[in-house]
Amino acid sequence: MGSKDNPDAIYDARVLGAPKMVLFGFQHMFAMFGATILVPVLTGLPVSTTLLFAGLGTLLFHLLSQGKVPAFLGSSFAFIAGYAVIAPNGEAELLPYACLGVACAGLLYLVLSCLFKVFGAARVMRFFPPVVTGPIVIAIGLSLSASAINNCQTYWPVALVAIATIVVCNIWGKGMIKIVPILIGVLVSYATAAALGLVDFSRVADAAWIGIPLAWDKTVFGLFNENFDAGLAVTAIITIVPLAFATIIEHIGDVSAISSTLNRNYIAKPGLHRTLLGDGLATIAASLFGAPANTTYGENTGVLALTKVFDPRVVRIAAAFAVLFSFCPKFIALIEVMPACVVGGVSIVLYGMISAVGIRNLVENNVDFMKSRNVLITAIIIGFAVGISYSQAGAISFAIAGVTISLSGLAVGSIAGILMNMVLPGREDIVGVDGSVVEGDHAAQPDEDLLPLEGPRPAAKPVE
Repeated sequence: MGSKDNPDAIYDARVLGAPKMVLFGFQHMFAMFGATILVPVLTGLPVSTTLLFAGLGTLLFHLLSQGKVPAFLGSSFAFIAGYAVIAPNGEAELLPYACLGVACAGLLYLVLSCLFKVFGAARVMRFFPPVVTGPIVIAIGLSLSASAINNCQTYWPVALVAIATIVVCNIWGKGMIKIVPILIGVLVSYATAAALGLVDFSRVADAAWIGIPLAWDKTVFGLFNENFDAGLAVTAIITIVPLAFATIIEHIGDVSAISSTLNRNYIAKPGLHRTLLGDGLATIAASLFGAPANTTYGENTGVLALTKVFDPRVVRIAAAFAVLFSFCPKFIALIEVMPACVVGGVSIVLYGMISAVGIRNLVENNVDFMKSRNVLITAIIIGFAVGISYSQAGAISFAIAGVTISLSGLAVGSIAGILMNMVLPGREDIVGVDGSVVEGDHAAQPDEDLLPLEGPRPAAKPVE
């Protein structure tokens, strides 16, 4: 991850003009929409509030990260288990207690943000060399892909229309068509589904044009009355706060993925402490007002990789659209009735692009797979992350002091990879932001049994 521009990319979308920037923003909003509204659908939280705070949370994140990181913050799936424990059937009177627990979990982001600020990016980077971040990014895409396939299976012909449209636009398209393939893919496949009679627009017709996306009784603030249950509040906090450890690790993986995509070291500048602060405060704000926790979205990283339009302004435009449309129930209904096969076809491409970015991260940093330590670290990360995600349980659960904690496959794989990289001999030097060497292991010998029979051994490129 360096600072050299990709010659094929656009880092300042203003050169394309305002109308095209608006189109790019609209494309990013469509990319995040399916997954973002799925969380409130599964938990019972309000969709309009979710959309409002996805937009506001993204804008807050950009403000705190100095407007440099083109990330969109959508609904986090990691806390669904927490909502299910406190409000198993989506009970409206219990969901605010779960939101209180998520808001407290957001405070953990702030604590770790302070720690990262104190110890610096260079010390953080020693835990995240390319041999760790590359497989984590690969696993992010692979773990998400199951949901895309499930959506496609509802009607494969339309899903294939979405995939084919994106491929054709991106490979053979000219001008704007080439750089807004996701938006075109959504529109073409949605129109195809409608023509085949797969869309019921009755909900759209019944929905109002304008509505307020907030309801006081669904916020955390609405809890504090004569019926407040202090015991349930404490239970929610104890149950949900530990889930933040998994989402924080996923946050670091997402920031690494964006850094690899744009060839920028965002962990160093603007700094992981700023991105964690933005993500944490966005989660706290969303939860207090009755929306799901926020998290950086892989779907939008996939859009960046596919379109090569890297300007964070485009993502902020998408956030503004999200805020605007949260006040329009008719538009929300239009998106809610979008067939799952449309979302699935688009998602296959986006999730695949994320994994492709992880592979590129390994290749461009010359990670040496002639060394068995690198092979083992990669194998363990992908094995745990993907295997657990696709297992029957879907997570590793254990109880501490009567509290059940569930770690996602990605969290387990990330932790295992980080620990293996620190323990196994042969670790490369990690170069800090100032050019100083933080730590390395030159005493360990390379794996002679895996050396090529002839020719020089390729040197590993240090993290910049």
